[in-house]
Amino acid sequence: MTSVQVDKQHDGTDGAVGGGEGYQRGLGARQIQMIAIGGAIGTGLFLGAGKAIHKAGPSLILAYAIAGLVIFFIMRALGELLMYRPVSGSFSEYAREFVGPFAGFVTGWTYWLFWVVTGITEVTAAATYMTYWWDIPQWISALVFTVILYGANLISVKLFGELEFWFSMVKVTAIIGMILICAGILTVGFSDAGDTATVAHLWNQGGFFPNGVGSTLMTLQIVMFAFLAVELVGVTAGESKDPKTVLPKAINTVPWRIAVFYVGALIMILSVVPWTEFQPGVSPFVAAFEKMGLGVGAAIVNFVVLTAALSSCNSGMYSTGRMLRDLALNGQGPKVFTKLTKSGTPLLGTTFSAALMLVGVWINYVAPGKAFEYVVSFATISGMWAWIMILVCQIRYRAKANRGELPQSAFKAPGAPYTSWFALAFIVMVVVMMGIDEGARVSLYCAPVWGLLLGVAYLVLKSRNPEGAAFAKRS
Repeated sequence: MTSVQVDKQHDGTDGAVGGGEGYQRGLGARQIQMIAIGGAIGTGLFLGAGKAIHKAGPSLILAYAIAGLVIFFIMRALGELLMYRPVSGSFSEYAREFVGPFAGFVTGWTYWLFWVVTGITEVTAAATYMTYWWDIPQWISALVFTVILYGANLISVKLFGELEFWFSMVKVTAIIGMILICAGILTVGFSDAGDTATVAHLWNQGGFFPNGVGSTLMTLQIVMFAFLAVELVGVTAGESKDPKTVLPKAINTVPWRIAVFYVGALIMILSVVPWTEFQPGVSPFVAAFEKMGLGVGAAIVNFVVLTAALSSCNSGMYSTGRMLRDLALNGQGPKVFTKLTKSGTPLLGTTFSAALMLVGVWINYVAPGKAFEYVVSFATISGMWAWIMILVCQIRYRAKANRGELPQSAFKAPGAPYTSWFALAFIVMVVVMMGIDEGARVSLYCAPVWGLLLGVAYLVLKSRNPEGAAFAKRS
């Protein structure tokens, strides 16, 4: 690809998006910003943090801060690639270009599976949350949610952006509200927790590392899981109205998002409620509301986690269709997935993924067994694979750009490639921690099985479509 071709894709002057992908630039700055914010806030924080607090105590704050720094390095690496060439199937496109066609094949299908699995679990979770208010069969809620989100994604990318904007707004408002309430309790002393609330809870209950540094390290897998989907902003690149301006701004908000929504929220909650009172499986937000004597807390948090689950499923609908179409355009997936609706949405790719989500919900409802749990556990490792590819591609891209073989990006990652190498080492450490933890080890068992299936599929592709397996990069 020449620098002229890259520039043409870069500014969309050829009349298409991302070099003839056919998408419409329907996502504005407001939507991209909120997608970026919402991508970092999910059920991993609202529900999963309870287990992590129980394991690590106040030191979980440090774990989120360090992991957040690594996420920033990953996002800046992605930003550098996006400003070089903003395309909708960014992860697999970059893997295809800088590592090889097989890497692109693996990355595209793995990220697709990640969102299908995530969509299955989240729509099922959303249906479960509905039973808090109404005694209705779970499958009915799951079906209704899936159909609504599927329809919204087919209408237009703008409608997807609007849904994600308001989903994210609910999550952001909930966390900011919690922080303000906790700050009021600490300074004014109102509510049932007013007499005991103090920042000294962060070190008075057995110290900052009450269970040792090792226990804190073991929570890193939970912490990283909470950050999965933050990279979704990269998938929106091909449909952003002004990617050169909007995407860097969205990526540069990562540090303060993590500082406020994770580090800040945890500092406040753990100052109001001692970490010893949190239990696995119980939302720290619910526990904090109960300690404050606010009976509506459980209902509020239930609504927020419902929103978070629907947001994740909505993102799954969006990204899976784009990933399947990118693979199809490059000869690495069925050609039928290349078709777009008049509004520029991938019809068959989204439909196929939505159908699988419905099948998954049915399986989970009728026969929830170990096999299903193994598939669900694969979400973490498959999501981190996308991060690994982003970092590897950025390192290789920077080397080529420095040699003058490719144009320099207008949004260089600071400290790269050293920051990218550090992030890679951190991810490897997290994978090692997953191998040590018996409960998370199943994720690593699933990865080789999926890798073997992809290897066989690639050999079949190579025999039937040598061009798709040998090159498969649009120019």
